[in-house]
This record gives sequence, structure tokens and C-alpha cells, in this order.
Amino acid sequence: MKTLVENWGTIPYDEAWKRQTEYFDELVEAKKAGSGYVNRIIFCEHPHVYTLGRSGKEGNMLLGEEQLRRIGASYFHIDRGGDITYHGPGQQVCYPIVNLEDFGLGLKEYVHLLEEAVIGVCASYGIEAGRVDKATGVWLEGDTPRARKICAIGVRSSRFVTMHGLALNVDTDLRYFSYIHPCGFVDKGVTSLQKELGREVPMEEVRLRLEDRLLSLLSARL
Repeated sequence: MKTLVENWGTIPYDEAWKRQTEYFDELVEAKKAGSGYVNRIIFCEHPHVYTLGRSGKEGNMLLGEEQLRRIGASYFHIDRGGDITYHGPGQQVCYPIVNLEDFGLGLKEYVHLLEEAVIGVCASYGIEAGRVDKATGVWLEGDTPRARKICAIGVRSSRFVTMHGLALNVDTDLRYFSYIHPCGFVDKGVTSLQKELGREVPMEEVRLRLEDRLLSLLSARL
């Protein structure tokens, strides 16, 4: 099977969600019909936006409509797993739309693979990252009081086809996370590659490293 990589650049969240859904539906229907299809890995950035997953709690959004307008942010209830998160400039978002059965993956293994890819990217910058029990995503010092999240993960799956994905903070304005309880947590912080390194990190460099890690990990499953 073929895996295409697409870079959508900066795109409004609702437009990206619509395009994702179209690709997702096409892949699900192709599987049902036994016809040809391609897997896709999509990269993009979004203007300021908050998204609340299916299992999210409305109380984790701390702003009302007027306050959201004031900070220039949108807000969507969406069809992925997980709670609330923020997307915005300086954050590398990745949406793999793939048939997990092509790679012999279950959903839990797939999320683990996404985490592993980001952990690898962090390691390439000399940053030690890892996982936290019962807290999907990638963390720094996850088992300490200084635990902070550098990458959020939330996916949707149907017939082993996935959409949505991960959001890695590169040089994100972390103040926007203060308006929510990120992923439902009230006692853990957030961070970015730039904050940890104390220098600018080129977004395209990060994108290429993440692309390489994902493709390598998926190829190893074939």
C-alpha cells in the first residue's frame, strides 16, 4: 500500500477537519468495497483554536464566547477521544489517516507508536521525554511534580481507520493553555521545544524529523 505525506501549511481548524473527514470516509468506504486506497500523513498548523473531545468536560474550558473572541480563538466540539486541548501557531499538528490493519496495529499500539515518534523527535534535540500512566501524550519529567506535557494525542478510529492525531508544541504561545485545563488536568503543566531548549527551533526541521520518525516506525510494521 502507498502512504502519502501532505503539508497543508496554516489552515483554519474547521477546514482541516472537513478535509480530514473526507479522506477518512473515503478510506473507510474503500475498505468496505475492497477497492484501492492510500494512507495519508497530514501536517499543518492552525490559527488559535480549542477543541473538546467526545469524553471532554465543558468545565475544562475556562472562557466564555466573548473572552474567546477577545483572544482571537475558535472553539469546536469534535469527534476524537480525549478532553480539551489547544492548537495554534508554532505547534506542529499531524493527522495520520491510515488503515491500521495495513501495519498490524490495534488502536492502543497505534497511540503508543505516535508517542514513540514524538519521544524520538525530542531525543534528537537532547530532550528526554516519555509517557505517563493513564495520561495519553508525551511528557517531560512525567513522574515528578514538575511533569509537563509537550505533545497532546487524540484520535478517532472506525474499522481500524484513523483520523485526528497529535500536536507537538514547538514554539507555541503557552499562555493560551492557561485558559483551559489541558486534557482535563489541573495539576500538570505544558511546555514546548523552544522553552526547553531556550532557543528558536525551525518548524520545518521539526516537521521533517517527525515525518521521518513516523514513516520509519510504520515501515517497520510492514
